[in-house]
Amino acid sequence: MSKIGAFIPARYAATRFPAKLMQLLGDKSVIRHTYDNTVATGLFDEVYVVTDSDIIFKEITNNGGKAIMSKKEHESGSDRIAEAIEDLDIDIVVNVQGDEPFVKREPLEKVIAVFKDEKVQVASLMQVLSNEALIADPNYVKVAVDKNSNALFFSRSIIPYPRNTDTPITYYEHIGVYAFKKQALLNFTSWPMTPLEAAEKIECLRYLENGVSIKMVVTQYMGVEIDTPEDLIKAAKLL
Repeated sequence: MSKIGAFIPARYAATRFPAKLMQLLGDKSVIRHTYDNTVATGLFDEVYVVTDSDIIFKEITNNGGKAIMSKKEHESGSDRIAEAIEDLDIDIVVNVQGDEPFVKREPLEKVIAVFKDEKVQVASLMQVLSNEALIADPNYVKVAVDKNSNALFFSRSIIPYPRNTDTPITYYEHIGVYAFKKQALLNFTSWPMTPLEAAEKIECLRYLENGVSIKMVVTQYMGVEIDTPEDLIKAAKLL
């Protein structure tokens, strides 16, 4: 049996909304909702928050959760998790975003299930995007896939570009929940940043540029991602 761990990278100093993970949502902080809901899925042998912040570390451990302090500064959540898992006995690593307080079982279950195929090294989630303004919005990362649901490309631009408007096209938004075989993630962090990744500011392009396939799984969206104070208000209504 594969050992499956969920890891929640959690920075205190978010650029757009500093300290967003410590904002109260109902009677709990955003990061505790994310942690508790991830544990509640029952899918994982281990769940850890991986953080650079004493405040977040104490928030989780003082409330009975597990957290790991990062030793180094990290560019991305993947790098932060890679450092944390190096010495842990884990086979499949699931990266759950810290700002996704409404984590649900079904999408995570779907992304874990694709690892039954031995060839899968990396998997991620996507959802159908039908709003034209969002398809054009560079804050929404789009993904184009092949017939086997492997990612062909991720972009902030409109992909595919509808030059022929007679062809019906389904647009997909990439949702930043990843699952990796442990070694695939360790390999990723040993590779230098790649040109397309640097240009688009989309880290999973590093896998594609190094010839590693990413299996994409369609899901319904996981709730509200807390990126701005407005998102927090939306989330409070959802709660």
